[in-house]
Amino acid sequence: MNTNPLDTNKSYQEYVNKKSPNSPIFKNCFNAFWVGGLICTIGQLISSYCSYRGLPTEEAGTVTSIVLVFLSAFLTSINIFNRIGKFAGAGSLVPITGFANSIVSPAMEYKSEGFIMGVGAKMFTVAGPVLVYGISTSILVGILFLIFNTQAITLV
Repeated sequence: MNTNPLDTNKSYQEYVNKKSPNSPIFKNCFNAFWVGGLICTIGQLISSYCSYRGLPTEEAGTVTSIVLVFLSAFLTSINIFNRIGKFAGAGSLVPITGFANSIVSPAMEYKSEGFIMGVGAKMFTVAGPVLVYGISTSILVGILFLIFNTQAITLV
C-alpha cells in the first residue's frame, strides 16, 4: 500500500476545517477593541484623578500602574479577569493588566505544590520570557542608540 503523506495531510486538513467552527472575527475584534479601550479609559481616569488631587504627572502614572496591577490581580484571584479575557481576547491583555494576570494565574494554579516549588517556580512561566526578551531588547536598543546617536556620545 503506497499512500502519499500529502494526500493524508490534505484530507486531514479538510476534516479539521469541516469540524472546527468558524470564528466570528469581526465580533471578536470589536470586543477586543472596546474592552481594551475601556481598560485604558479606566487607567486615564485614575491618572486624571491623581493629577486633579495634586500629584505630579510621573507620580500619577505610578499610582495608575499600581492600581491597574492590583485590580487585575484581584479580578484574576476571584476569576473575573479570566471571564473578561474569554470575552475580549487580546483586548484584555493591555500590557500592564495582562502582565499582572500572567503572574497571578500560574501562582494560583500551582499554590498547592507549595510556595517554593509551586508558586515561586511557576509564577514566571508565562511572564518570564516576556521579561527576558523585553529587557534584552531594551539593552540592545540602548546600545545601538548610543553608538549611532552622536549627541548621546557627546553627552557621555
